[in-house]
Amino acid sequence: MIANGLLALGGVGLFLTGMVVLTDGLRTLAGGSLRRTLARLTGSPASGVMAGAACTAVLQSSSATTVTAVGFVGAGLMSFPQALGIVLGANIGTTAKGWIVALVGFKLDLGMVALPLLLAGVLLRLLARGRVAQAGWALTGFSLLFLGVDALKDGLAAFEGIVTPDSFPGDGLLGRLQLIGIGIAVTLVTQSSSAGVVMALAALAAGSITLPQAAALVIGMDIGTTATALLASLGGSVAMRRTGIAHVVYNLMTAVIAFLLLTPFAMLAERVGGGAGNAQLALVAFHTGFNVLGVLAILPFTGSFTRLIERLVPDRQPAGAGRLDPALLAEPAAALDAAGVTARELAARLFLVVADKLEEDEPGAGNGRLDEVAAGISSLRLYVDGLRTDRGDRAAHSRNLSLRHALDHLSRLSARAAQDARIAGLHDDARLGRRVHLLAGLSRQAAGQLAGTGAEAGRRPPEARLARFQHELRKQGDRLRAGAIDAAAAREIDAETALARLDGQRWLARVAHHQWRIVRHLARV
Repeated sequence: MIANGLLALGGVGLFLTGMVVLTDGLRTLAGGSLRRTLARLTGSPASGVMAGAACTAVLQSSSATTVTAVGFVGAGLMSFPQALGIVLGANIGTTAKGWIVALVGFKLDLGMVALPLLLAGVLLRLLARGRVAQAGWALTGFSLLFLGVDALKDGLAAFEGIVTPDSFPGDGLLGRLQLIGIGIAVTLVTQSSSAGVVMALAALAAGSITLPQAAALVIGMDIGTTATALLASLGGSVAMRRTGIAHVVYNLMTAVIAFLLLTPFAMLAERVGGGAGNAQLALVAFHTGFNVLGVLAILPFTGSFTRLIERLVPDRQPAGAGRLDPALLAEPAAALDAAGVTARELAARLFLVVADKLEEDEPGAGNGRLDEVAAGISSLRLYVDGLRTDRGDRAAHSRNLSLRHALDHLSRLSARAAQDARIAGLHDDARLGRRVHLLAGLSRQAAGQLAGTGAEAGRRPPEARLARFQHELRKQGDRLRAGAIDAAAAREIDAETALARLDGQRWLARVAHHQWRIVRHLARV
């Protein structure tokens, strides 16, 4: 009996491991296209619900979908009401795993099939590269998931006749509330409502609980799953906290709806009957049904619900202050979105500082703004240091590399912008005047396009013009150097003036080079 209990517990462990591996593989394999789908199909809360449900069903992780949506909100790519639709849809999409297990896991003996699939998946993960390797990782997770179901089913089968429905609270009001409490506790321990639903399905198949008891457990598991999201959101950005509170409020509302439906559901199930197989399908149908009803009940009042959440979690921060949320680092694509928007804002502000310094007689007047930008760059660098991407996910890894290159050039440009003495020397050299004004104009143009403001909004930053400008300055460097030395030798200018002229030429070339590389790399983030 102890061995069977350990087998059942091991089955839960295998199932949880399979879920983590499956989600990791699918997220890397299809994460980019799913993110584009989420961004494209969220014009309204209703379309957001459908997109959230579909993406969660594919990714097999409501948290991955939710964190992606929150990342979009933090990056300014999506409003909170749009993200709310995705969150609601994710609750529906996460019930897909229950359908898969009920339809396949308990009706077919998948243990013998899952073992060779497990070997194939691991070999693909070890020997292949890129998307094929990630597909192998997803196959590994899928195999572990069903091996876990198989072990859980075999372990609980030994308790048939020993653990009976009488071992659990009865079907009265108090008993149902106790079962909901047990469901909440199970989810808090496993950190997964899907694992709890599978355990309820296995207990139902073994005859250890009745269908109404299993339904009450599932209601509790749906409430319990909000604890994970709520804990993850604490200390996070406003968008994260609002999402966590929205999860709790919405799931409590659907739990009330489900609780009211328990009695008619139990009566209908008793009348229909049909054995354990039908009972399992009825349970997952109940789980999906009350989540769908909850969404349908709240969709017409999305605006009011959004305002309620915004009142519960007011935004007292300046615009964009909470964008770099450490919680988003768990989802690299979402963290890259937030970091990319922040980097573009910092670049735009730094380019404007450079333009002002080039055009003003007192370059040091803008040092206060420059210090703020430098502090922002330092904060962004610390955030990006915690951002890890898998080389197998080429798109995300490439974005991460481009972001780090852009940060390096931002830091270097910030340091050069602080060299007031060298900038002041540019104003004293009439030969460099045209180039100074040209670079100032290019800086303003690039800043407007990076920030998406003014007449330059929506246009591509002048990457090609910056590239040509810095290339011409580099080519002219040797000629200017020879001319300055010749002028000094002819005593037309003194040596100090010659060196200052060469130094100014190099400064302009390096600044233009950094701006060109910043614009180029940020276009790829």
